[in-house]
Amino acid sequence: MTAAVTGQCVHCGATLSRYNPDSVCASCTRCDGAGSAAGEWLSRPTGVPADDTGAVLRAWRASTSRSQVETAGLLGMTQQNLSQIENGRQPMSYEQRQRAVTVLGISAEDLGLSPSRPRAETDAAVAVDQARWRQDRRWLNQHRSELARLAADLYPTEHRVPDTPLIAGAGWIPDEPAELRSLQLTLDEQPHAVAVDGSEDETLPTRPLCAPGQRFDRYTSAIRYLDPPRLFESRPSYRLLAEHLSTSSLHFGLAAYFDKIDVSESLGHELAVACLRQPGGIPPSAEPLRGELPFRTLIGDPFDPARRAIIPAVTTLTIRLRRYPAEPSFLLHWRDPAKVATAAGVYDVIPAGEFQPASVALWDRRNDFDLWRNIVREYSEELLGTPEHDGTRTKPIDYDAWPLYRDLEDAQAAGAVVPFVLGLGLDALTLAATILTVVVIDDDVFTRAFGAATRYNEEGEIVAIGDGRATEGIPFTAESIRRMLSSEPMASPGAACLALAWRHRHRILGL
Repeated sequence: MTAAVTGQCVHCGATLSRYNPDSVCASCTRCDGAGSAAGEWLSRPTGVPADDTGAVLRAWRASTSRSQVETAGLLGMTQQNLSQIENGRQPMSYEQRQRAVTVLGISAEDLGLSPSRPRAETDAAVAVDQARWRQDRRWLNQHRSELARLAADLYPTEHRVPDTPLIAGAGWIPDEPAELRSLQLTLDEQPHAVAVDGSEDETLPTRPLCAPGQRFDRYTSAIRYLDPPRLFESRPSYRLLAEHLSTSSLHFGLAAYFDKIDVSESLGHELAVACLRQPGGIPPSAEPLRGELPFRTLIGDPFDPARRAIIPAVTTLTIRLRRYPAEPSFLLHWRDPAKVATAAGVYDVIPAGEFQPASVALWDRRNDFDLWRNIVREYSEELLGTPEHDGTRTKPIDYDAWPLYRDLEDAQAAGAVVPFVLGLGLDALTLAATILTVVVIDDDVFTRAFGAATRYNEEGEIVAIGDGRATEGIPFTAESIRRMLSSEPMASPGAACLALAWRHRHRILGL
């Protein structure tokens, strides 16, 4: 039996990632000469899933109360084969998709097939333009890491964060990390205008036709109707109005999540299309692209909060301080393009999430206006698999009565959990902003709080090394950091967190 079926490396026997279609793990495929033994490195995803067929089949079984065995029998395949398809380890063939349409009654479009009859209401030119847009967006997701590094070349050297595709304004990256609680936040709830919102004519090439002669009004409208990820809704968010990191203060207003996406994803799409026009694809430098990016040119100063809504996420590097002689380790996340709208198809540190209230309720604007509370909510969702705070409740979170929050607060008071802020930066590709943080957690506290952590969550998968448990993490060593920053597709904020945390490891770890 081959590894394609068993999910094990034929050389070392390590469990293959669900995204690895090969019969060998990444370590056996490419050893970088540093002496890493087979099975001692993460299994790198080798591409972006082109569809969510597995999710469609699971949803059909759930709605019809059918087991995998029953469904596999209807499809003329083994239960193991169906399991591989549902888990994304094996593609579903064209013939199998056709049989699922005929036997299960699933629509052809849901399985990635063209409908049996063209819909009369769909104009041919519209259909072609939308198909082209979807293909361009898929290519963008497949190459975000390379495109971000290319985009960094568009900005002066003094704004680039070394070893990463992140750029930062003057004073955005302090000389030393500060403890998170030393950062003072202020909130202004009055409206604040922007000069650029993503509806400008310069974004027309990134917005496909929605009807003959008419384009989608915003990039988010195109995503919603043509390529919606599993998580995609506009929520109230905190908008950066001013920063004074030299005096440990950030000033915020209010905005909506889609205000961010309409600008940031249009910028990424624009650069991707410019690269696709190049004879050799992604060029070695950004110089040939400078005249082909009208929307990026329109934005001008990327660090000016008056030009556009700068709506930061909070990205947190979690370092598990293990007992000597074990090395400290950090958690790593693979962001599934079928589930997320931003930073898709890359690795990132975990947790990471938008800085926003837990609901649309007015009282949550103040109750949740706290970076540490935001981080703990993300820990709950991304590590423990709890449902997102999606605005469906009517009362604010009682943080003091929440066991997870209370336990982490007590550990912080005892010095067993120490959160730091590393700075603020923008992904060079999309100009999406992120507050960069790191949380160092004592091993006993980590085990108590996250011992039941799930490997899969609503945004992707926590990555393990070889056949280790995901929460064991990746060794926080010079070799691991180098490999992540030089050889793996990393989200810009995650790369910056790793680079900055390693630079300041003595201050952060106290070692």
